[in-house]
Amino acid sequence: MLKIFKYTVYDLIRNRWLIFYTGFFLLLTIALIFLSNDVSKVLISLSNITLMLTPLVGILYGVMYYYNSEDYIRFLLSQPISRTSIFSGIFGGMATSLSLSLIVGLGTPLLIRGVLFVPEFITFIIVLGMAVLLSIIFSSLAFIIALYNSNRIKGFGVAIFTWLFFAVIYDGLFLLLLLIFKDYPLENITLGLTMFNPIDLARILTLMNLDISAIMGYTGAVFKNFFGNPLGMMIILILLICWIVLPFYWMLRKVNRKDF
Repeated sequence: MLKIFKYTVYDLIRNRWLIFYTGFFLLLTIALIFLSNDVSKVLISLSNITLMLTPLVGILYGVMYYYNSEDYIRFLLSQPISRTSIFSGIFGGMATSLSLSLIVGLGTPLLIRGVLFVPEFITFIIVLGMAVLLSIIFSSLAFIIALYNSNRIKGFGVAIFTWLFFAVIYDGLFLLLLLIFKDYPLENITLGLTMFNPIDLARILTLMNLDISAIMGYTGAVFKNFFGNPLGMMIILILLICWIVLPFYWMLRKVNRKDF
């Protein structure tokens, strides 16, 4: 597994799309720093962009990489290597490559800017950490989608819809539910439904640390009371880790049952 992991990382860090991805965040962060000398404003802008863009890139890049590596995967499957080791190495290498791109693209300009020595350093770590976690989560969803759909067009279509569902449709349905049942106490339902969307979990944790939950109104007050403490933040992190572990387990289960 370790050799497959190393090969995947080495192969992907030379990929032009990943280099472009790193360069995009590098130039974006530099531009935001030049436009505003306030680190807090830079982090708010970066959080808004990364919460939408990293899941999209993670799921599309994951699907694309799987389909482009099908011949390589079949070759490995013909060797005396377990399927779990093969797919763990490939997925781990891809997730690590995407994470390194984000760390270099987002972290380098801010570290040069001196984010280590400002009060917003913890917020910077959280924004970067949420971007990395979302990339890993949606990369695992990408592998699941590709494993279930041998047709590439259908696979990409399902991947785009999955991102659209979690990024846009889910929140729309959520707000519609709140509007229809606005006369009823929905605090517990609001918190419960939020836990089923990794993008919302990452957004809440980021907003709590940016201390701008007041602009979210009533919903923000509910989230602030429940998540605005160390225990609530720990719950969010545990849920995000579950969003990594459970799809990964699902992927391995499908791999071991699939006829390649």
